[in-house]
Amino acid sequence: MKLCAYCTGETAVEAKTEADGNDINEHRHDDKPRPHLCTVCDKRFMWKKDLDIHKRIHSGEKPFLCTVCDKRFTQKAHLIGHKRIHSGEKPFSCTVCDKRFTQIAHLIGHKRIHSGEKPFLCTVCDKRFTWKHGLDNHKRIHSGEKPFLCTVCDKRFTQQAHLITHKRIHSGEKPFLCTVCDKRFREKCQLIGHKRIHTGEQPFVCKVCGKQFRWKTQLNDHILKHSGENVFACPECDKRFSGKVALMRHKKLHSGVRPFVCTVCDKRFIVKARLIIHRRIHSGEKPFVCEVCDRGFRSKGRLNDHKLTHSEEKPFMCTVCYKWFTKRSSLNDHKLIHSGKGLYSCTQCEKCFSYKRYLKRHMNVHGSKYKCGKCGKCLGSNKSLRAHGRIHSGEKQFECSVCSRKFAEAKYLVRHSMIHSGEKPYKCHICDKAFRQGEHLHSHTRVHTGDKPYKCSLCNKSFSHSSTLQIHERHTHSNRRPYHCPYCGKMFKTNRYLRRHVRIHTGAKPYSCRHCSESFTWRDQLKTHLLKSHNEGTWLTCHICQKKFSQSHELKMHVRRHEGVKPYVCSECPQRFCTAAELRGHHPVHSDVKRFCCSSCDESFRQKAAVIKHFKRCFDKLGFNEVIL
Repeated sequence: MKLCAYCTGETAVEAKTEADGNDINEHRHDDKPRPHLCTVCDKRFMWKKDLDIHKRIHSGEKPFLCTVCDKRFTQKAHLIGHKRIHSGEKPFSCTVCDKRFTQIAHLIGHKRIHSGEKPFLCTVCDKRFTWKHGLDNHKRIHSGEKPFLCTVCDKRFTQQAHLITHKRIHSGEKPFLCTVCDKRFREKCQLIGHKRIHTGEQPFVCKVCGKQFRWKTQLNDHILKHSGENVFACPECDKRFSGKVALMRHKKLHSGVRPFVCTVCDKRFIVKARLIIHRRIHSGEKPFVCEVCDRGFRSKGRLNDHKLTHSEEKPFMCTVCYKWFTKRSSLNDHKLIHSGKGLYSCTQCEKCFSYKRYLKRHMNVHGSKYKCGKCGKCLGSNKSLRAHGRIHSGEKQFECSVCSRKFAEAKYLVRHSMIHSGEKPYKCHICDKAFRQGEHLHSHTRVHTGDKPYKCSLCNKSFSHSSTLQIHERHTHSNRRPYHCPYCGKMFKTNRYLRRHVRIHTGAKPYSCRHCSESFTWRDQLKTHLLKSHNEGTWLTCHICQKKFSQSHELKMHVRRHEGVKPYVCSECPQRFCTAAELRGHHPVHSDVKRFCCSSCDESFRQKAAVIKHFKRCFDKLGFNEVIL
């Protein structure tokens, strides 16, 4: 025996449970006879008028018409309640929260939210419901029953309300209008959620991190991210998702269904939002504009990603190699490289990628789709090609407001601006050293870890950075000198060395002191000048003899001489040297090649220092007062 949830006080009765399932909420509260039987579903009624109204459910008859919207109803009471939607009348008020309702039944159901009462119990899974129709709909999940059929596409539904909403897809009807922006919706709940965009309301708050959401479903999916639980599994590939919407979207990949078609190019999409963004390619519309550089974007997501280039913020760090990323998704992609799972390898250079689309973009480097017409270099995308083109054109449209220096790309201007502001947002968690760029911090962490992941394939020497390995291969194992001086024809291995050399011919002094009129050929010269003349910067002091230096490499070499460290060994003899330059100067001793020649007496020398000494003696004999070197 179970106590009825509706009977209270002295009139409470007990109801026997039926053998089939036992919902006591449907028992009769009186012993009065119910002589009127429905011949379709065997349901009984006390009054004939109730039976007549009930029969309309089976016949589909709806005699009561709304004169405003032409909607029809089986009962007059339902029509009266419906008219209040048009009039705005809500006569039934909740005494707890003052929320108002058009019908008393809605108020009764609403009160159960405050009381927590859920009197309707599912006997299969023990889930409880506030409304009986909620229980009836839920039962169909267990039975698999979908009695409501769409006559257009034969899709079936567990609830009539879902069928009604679905039919609007075929009819195109969107009866719910936003009064702010005139956007229309098929469902009222969609309109309610949309209005929160205008009001900024986000009523659903995560208790763990405080993040707010417009929709409860968004909050539910978000909570699963904290737990790390992915409860929704794809039956095709066993991939799991934290949200049901993400799973449904994923399933369309297996089905191949892409219902949203572009009318211009016939490209199809799984999600309508993707189609809307795609259409902007044809229209040229870019409604999302960056407030910093006025650059426009087709989607809000791309704008948010772009904003990170201005802030240089990279909040997501790989715990394996300490590399930083602007997006969590990029970090997740990167982690696949360490795990070795699901990688796509390039057949030409064996470079690995976590996603097929990244490999596809990379393959353009080996092809000719995005090929530079000036130098023949192939790029991965049209964007990269445009940026590369500015190297040849010399176009630098982004100008620093402090020093007027110009840059080809906005990200380089942002990075440069930190020099003036002194901002160094990336801090090492081990030694507290700060850096302007996340890449510099990433490289710096290898000082602590001792990691040297880049190995030379010819001599097995390891390096901390890929750029250092490239320089090593070019300088040590290659005699190729593709950069030549237009003034004297001298050849160089790197463009950087060529640019530095050209200043000897042009006399260019690009480094100007902001305190005085002095200009300098090299950056190191400017740094030394600022320290000596204007006391700007920090001197580097030798801890042994207290001698001061402006450059860190000068101090490093100086300390080596104190400590007697000579890391550079001659391959021909056991002699050792403190610096690589000293070793290079020593190499000609073992060679018969005499590269330096006196133009006056044609005597040849192995080393530059020897020919300079000879010049002085030779010119003295010839009677010249000054040697021009």
